[in-house]
Amino acid sequence: MSSMRKLPLAVFFVVLLGAFPAFAAETTRDSYVAAVEPICKTNTEANEKILKGVRAKVKAGKLDAAAKQFFNAARALKRTRAQLLQIPKPAADAVRLTKWLGYVKREVELFEAVARKLAKGEANGAQKMVVRLISNARQANNLVLDFEFRYCKFQPS
Repeated sequence: MSSMRKLPLAVFFVVLLGAFPAFAAETTRDSYVAAVEPICKTNTEANEKILKGVRAKVKAGKLDAAAKQFFNAARALKRTRAQLLQIPKPAADAVRLTKWLGYVKREVELFEAVARKLAKGEANGAQKMVVRLISNARQANNLVLDFEFRYCKFQPS
């Protein structure tokens, strides 16, 4: 076999070998859930600690302390969202997950809005933002019901 005939055959095998990792790396819904749940679990546990007692502080009029807690929760969720953006999405669910991550971004913005309202001493305005936060969380959760997330569900209380 001449070297000219070997070249196309070699190129074919290189292309074929390069294609297998692409097939193996395709993300499934189950592998996506398995990848994101630990990230969400860490955030959920962190936010439980961060927001502990925030309702009592608001009722007691300690709005500055409550505002700091909400700013910290927003910062933690922002970091979590950045990590979630790094996880490859299953092709079949990419649009839905992109929309869900948009809701996560909106959740961060609402946490920050609550914190700003509390810092200004506007408890009623903060309460309105909390209502929006709960509504946003429900929309996000409804969007990804099929994924059966445990920790990646928003559970504002």
